[in-house]
Amino acid sequence: MAEPGHSYQPCARGRGRKERHTFRLLRLLLWAGTAFQVTQGTGPELHACKESEYHYEYTACDSTGSRWRVAVPHTPGLCTSLPDPVKGTECSFSCNAGEFLDMKDQACKPCAEGRYSLGTGIRFDEWDELPHGFASLSANMEIDDGISESTENCTSSKWVPQGDYIASNTDECTATLMYAVNLKQSGTVNFEYYYPDSSIIFEFFVQNDQCQPSADDSRWMKTTEKGWEFHSVELNRGNNVLFWRTTAFSVWSKVPKPVLVRNIAITGVAYTSECFPCKPGTYAAKQGSSSCKLCPANTYSNKGETSCHQCDPDKYSEKGSSSCKARPACTDKDYFYTHTACDANGETQLMYKWAKPKICGEDLEGAVKLPASGMKTRCPPCNPGFFKTNNSTCEPCPYGSYSNGSDCTHCPAGTEPAVGFEYKWWNTLPTNMETTVLSGINFEYKGMTGWEVAGDYIYTAVGASDNDFMILTLVVPGFRPPESVMADTENKEVARITFVFETICSVNCELYFMVGMNSRTNTPVETWKGSKGKQSYTYTVEENATMSFTWAFQRTTFHEAGRKYTNDVAKIYSINITNVMDGVASYCRPCALEASDMGSSCTSCPAGYYIDRNSGTCHSCPPNTILKAHQPYGVQACVPCGPGTKSNKVPAVWPGLSHGLGIAGPVAQIQPRPIQPVLMGICPLFFGTVTQSLLGHTVNWHCYLLSQQFLSMCSDGTCDGCNFHFLWESVAACPLCSVADYHAIVSSCVAGIQKTTYVWREPKLCSGGISLPEQRVTICKTIDFWLKVGISAGTCTAILLTVLTCYFWKKNQKLEYKYSKLVMNATLKDCDLPAADSCAIMEGEDVEDDLIFTSKKSLFGKIKSFTSKVRGLASALKLA
Repeated sequence: MAEPGHSYQPCARGRGRKERHTFRLLRLLLWAGTAFQVTQGTGPELHACKESEYHYEYTACDSTGSRWRVAVPHTPGLCTSLPDPVKGTECSFSCNAGEFLDMKDQACKPCAEGRYSLGTGIRFDEWDELPHGFASLSANMEIDDGISESTENCTSSKWVPQGDYIASNTDECTATLMYAVNLKQSGTVNFEYYYPDSSIIFEFFVQNDQCQPSADDSRWMKTTEKGWEFHSVELNRGNNVLFWRTTAFSVWSKVPKPVLVRNIAITGVAYTSECFPCKPGTYAAKQGSSSCKLCPANTYSNKGETSCHQCDPDKYSEKGSSSCKARPACTDKDYFYTHTACDANGETQLMYKWAKPKICGEDLEGAVKLPASGMKTRCPPCNPGFFKTNNSTCEPCPYGSYSNGSDCTHCPAGTEPAVGFEYKWWNTLPTNMETTVLSGINFEYKGMTGWEVAGDYIYTAVGASDNDFMILTLVVPGFRPPESVMADTENKEVARITFVFETICSVNCELYFMVGMNSRTNTPVETWKGSKGKQSYTYTVEENATMSFTWAFQRTTFHEAGRKYTNDVAKIYSINITNVMDGVASYCRPCALEASDMGSSCTSCPAGYYIDRNSGTCHSCPPNTILKAHQPYGVQACVPCGPGTKSNKVPAVWPGLSHGLGIAGPVAQIQPRPIQPVLMGICPLFFGTVTQSLLGHTVNWHCYLLSQQFLSMCSDGTCDGCNFHFLWESVAACPLCSVADYHAIVSSCVAGIQKTTYVWREPKLCSGGISLPEQRVTICKTIDFWLKVGISAGTCTAILLTVLTCYFWKKNQKLEYKYSKLVMNATLKDCDLPAADSCAIMEGEDVEDDLIFTSKKSLFGKIKSFTSKVRGLASALKLA
C-alpha cells in the first residue's frame, strides 16, 4: 500500500511531552511483562513466522539519508524468528508511474493487468464513503457576540460522498474537507471540480507544517462554465494539509447547487508498495498502467478487470458502467424530428431519428417503430442578409448590400447597411451557433445535439435523461454601432439582442438565458420557470466586446435516469441582434450626417453628384459648378467654376499614362483660343505642321502637388493635326485650402485639460489658402457633482476596506489556527505527526475569545460575518 497520509493536527507541546512519557512507560511495562513470562516459562511456544504472517516496512530516515528495512508481523505475539533487518534503499528512492516497490527485493516492478499505480502518488477516485485520512468538518460562519443564544446546528453540514464524487454543503454553514500528507519530495495535488453556482464561496488552499496557508490568489476557485474543470497546485516537501472549504449564501430562498470534487491525485509520497485495482467500470489491459480506462457504452467490468464484458442484446449500459440494465420498450419519447438540409433541387424533408444514446428496444412487446420520413417540401427562404446559391445553400451578401432572403441589392447612395443577424428560418443551424448537452447527473458534456431545427423554429431535442441541460450558444466577435450612436455619449447602448421563445412544460422545467463577455464565465441574466406562452425578450449590450449568448433548458432538476418528460420543450422562433461586426444586412439606413470619411460605410454618389439630406438620393450639381470632395450633402456642396472656366461632364481619359491620372465628372475647362507655338515640341507629330496656333485645342488641368510637368509624348489618337489634347499637372490647378480641407482631433481629458489638434484631410487636394490652425487647449467640461461625490465616497470606502482587511487579516492568523486546532482536536484522537512549535498553544495564551459558536443571527449579523469571511475574496477580486 502507499505510505499512509496522516490525519494531521497540531498538538500542544505540553500534551506531546506527557503522551511521549506515557508511551515510554507502557513500553517499559510491556518489556518487563514479556521478560517475566519468558523467565517463568509461562508463555506459549511461538512458531517461526511464515511470509504470509508479516510484511516489510522502512524505518525513519536518519540524518545521513539512510534507512533500514524491517519485518513487522501482522499480529504481534503469534510468531517469532522474523528476518533480520537489512539496509534499505535511499530515502529519495522512488518508482515510476505504473510501477510499485517490491519490499522483498527492494526493486521497482510493473503493476499487473487490471491494476495501476502513480509511482510516487496516491489517487482517490471512489467516493462510496469518506476515504481513510480525510476529515469533514463544519462550523457556523457567524461569531457569537454574546447577544443571543446559539441555536443553529451545523453538525450535518459536511461534504457528502456520492459514489464518483464528493459534494459540498448547500446551507449557510462552512464545510471543510481536509486531508494531510507527508511528502518525501516536492509533488502536486490534482483534482477535478464542478462549481456552477456563484452563491457558494469555494476555496482550496494548502497549509504547511508551520500552519501557514499558501499565499496565492488561486485559492479562490472560479465558477465552471463547461462541465468539470481541472485544478493543480504544487506541494512542498514535508507536511502538507489540504483544505477544500465552501460557504453557501441563500439568495431569494433559492437553494444553491453544491460544489463537486472528484479524482484527487497527490504525487510526492515516498513510495507505493502495491498497485491499486481498477474500480468497477474501468479496466487496465496491459502491465505497468498508471491509470485505468473507462469501459465503452454497452459494456461493463468488475473491480480489477483487464477488459470489459459486452452486455446482452436485451440490456444496455452507459460509458464507465459496472453493470448492465434491461432495455425498455421504445416509446414516442425515444425519438425526435428534424429537417434535412436543402438539396440541389431546393427541397427539404422531415426526418425522424432515435435519440442518442439509443437504450430502448424496438423488438420488445409494445414497442413503437420509428415513423416514416415526411414528404419532400420546398425549402424556406434564406434568412435576411443571405442569398440562395445555385446549389440551394445560403451565403451572406457582400458588404454594402442587403437582402430579404432572396437576392442581394446594393445599398443606395447616402445609406449604409444595417449590419446584424436576424434568424427566423431554421433549416440548418447557423455557422456562428453551436449546440450540445450537459449531463445533469455527472456534469460532463456529451457529443449530442441539444437543439434541433424545425423549419420556422428551433427546439430542444431529447437528452440522455430528463435533467440534462440542453445548451445553445451564439458567439458574436464584436459590434459596429452607427456613427451617430458612437458620437452620443449619453446613449450607452452598443447593440441589442431580441428573441421570441416559448416553453411547454408539465413539470418544473427552467429556461436560462446567459451572457458571457471576452471568454468570461456566462452569467445568467434571466430565468423562466414552467410553461410560458410565446413572447419576446430584449437584452441591451452596453460594451463593445466579444460576446456569447447562451440558452440552457432543463426539463427537471430531479436526478432520475431515463426519459419521461421529452414532450417538455423550449422553442425559439427568431433571434435578432443588431450592429454586429462582420454581420449581414436586411435593410439600409440613412448615413449619419457629416460622418467621418475614414472607415465610413456610407455608399457615396457618383462623381459630380451630391446627397439630398431629406431623401438620401443623389442629384447632379448645377451647370458650371463642381463638387467639393468632403461636403457631399446638399446643393451647397457644389461650388461655382472659376473665372473663364465651365464644367465639363465628359470624363478626361488619358490612355498610356503610367500614373493613371484622369478627371471624371465636372472639371474646369479652358475656353478654346489661339496660343503661341511655345507648346510645340510637346507632341512630336506637330513638328513642322503647326507654326502659328493650335486650332480646337483642349486643356485639362489636374491638381498635382508633388511637381509640375508636361506630357512628354502624345498617346494614340490625341494628336491628329487638328485637335490637340494634353494634360497639365500643376499645383496651380488645385483649389485653395479652406476650413473644409482639415479636420480636428480631440484628445481625451487629462488633468482637466483637453487638446484639439488640426490635420489636413488625406489625400490633400488643395494648395495655398488658409493655414492649419494652431493647437487649441481647453478646459474639460465639469464632471457631474454626484459623480464626484460617488468617486470620493468610493475612494474612501476602498481605503477603509483596505485598512480593515489588513487589520482583520493580521488578527485572523491566530484565530484561524486556533479554530482549526480546536476542531481537529475534537474530531481526531491521535496526534500522528509531531507538532510544530508555531502551531502550539503556549502557556499563558488567551483562548476564551477564539471559540466559534453556532448561532442564528439577525440579517445585520450575517452581513457582518459575511464581510469578515470573504475579506480574502475581496482582495482577490481587486487584484483581478
